[in-house]
Amino acid sequence: MKRNLFPAILLGGILLTSCSNDDDNNPIDQQVNAPATYSFERGGESTVDFNGQTTRLLMGGALSGALTDPTETAASLKAMYAHEAGVENFENPDLNTSNKNLKSKTAASADFYASNTADQFDVRADFDTWIDAQASEVFPRWNAAASPGTAGQIADGSSTRYVSGQGLEYNQVFVKGLIGAVMTDQALNNYLSTTVLDEAGNITDNDAGITAEGKNYTNMEHKWDEAYGYVFGLNADPANPNNDLGADSFLNKYLGRVEGDSDFAGISADIFEAFKLGRAAIVAGNYEVRDVQAEIIREKISEIVGIRSVYYLIQAKAILEQPQPAYGTVFHDLSEAYGFIYSLQFTRKPGTMEPYFSRTEVQAMLDDLMDDGANGLWNVQPQTLQDMAENIAARFDFTVTEAGS
Repeated sequence: MKRNLFPAILLGGILLTSCSNDDDNNPIDQQVNAPATYSFERGGESTVDFNGQTTRLLMGGALSGALTDPTETAASLKAMYAHEAGVENFENPDLNTSNKNLKSKTAASADFYASNTADQFDVRADFDTWIDAQASEVFPRWNAAASPGTAGQIADGSSTRYVSGQGLEYNQVFVKGLIGAVMTDQALNNYLSTTVLDEAGNITDNDAGITAEGKNYTNMEHKWDEAYGYVFGLNADPANPNNDLGADSFLNKYLGRVEGDSDFAGISADIFEAFKLGRAAIVAGNYEVRDVQAEIIREKISEIVGIRSVYYLIQAKAILEQPQPAYGTVFHDLSEAYGFIYSLQFTRKPGTMEPYFSRTEVQAMLDDLMDDGANGLWNVQPQTLQDMAENIAARFDFTVTEAGS
């Protein structure tokens, strides 16, 4: 099943619309043509640049690996998360010299957090807490068996999972939480925001083709590209990225997973086409078309977070209902579900300034997931997972059956 927001607007990559001249209010017909690939040039040179996003995706991948290395400490992991230029936190020397990091972009969007520093503080504290817990609870029992109330390792088929006494894989919670708090929030609520795109003199400069100092792109072009980079920044050919979805452990990976579900086939093309057409609209100075594409991207990327939340809940439920549940698999699925549910607070309902689920609602769901008994996921009941999946799906345009298979 393929769904499209504003289906009458996006037709074959070519869009015809009208906008008004501010001086005389006379309609001006404009045609915006999306190129075949995400390629834009000025004076024969590319204007596309999302280097900062590529760097942060690489940092996230390195941190993900370090979270499963029991020789690491809470201090070393936090130093990677809040990297400072010149500090050797990574094996990649280019990352060490970078002035980028993940923590400063966690819950840092203009639309959701510029005037909400209390929630920003709490979100960043959550990530620090998960690092502390991995280092203090799980690492010391890396080679010991897990049991209800006691951290350790547990078999998951040919894999081994390392869980807390409550059954959580903190590394999975952390990484899936980053998908929301950094990648989704920055793309949907920051770089695609009119607050950022139209900041200061960006419209005037873009209309006049005035580029950023020392660069070949306008500020508005660059902001749009930065949103694109959080989705496609590590693809082998980022100008044509849908050929190798799964290029990172974050949005790109799960865009690929959702695309691979026949119920949602075409979602990757929807997102890619909207990014291309929106960028072409910026070049053409058609901001009405740009903003429509931003809404499409918000809807589709938010869907990815919602779909995967439901998917992991239902997959875990099916295993729990077996006579002898494989708890390693259950804990792995529910740890991923936990992280994706956490990420719901960073999604964006099109046409609004609101997420699909508020932080309060998200926390209530996570509490429900863990409170069926004293030992958290060891005690979770199938009906709890079903109820939660239905609650999430009801906010989106898909069903539990579609997302859970």
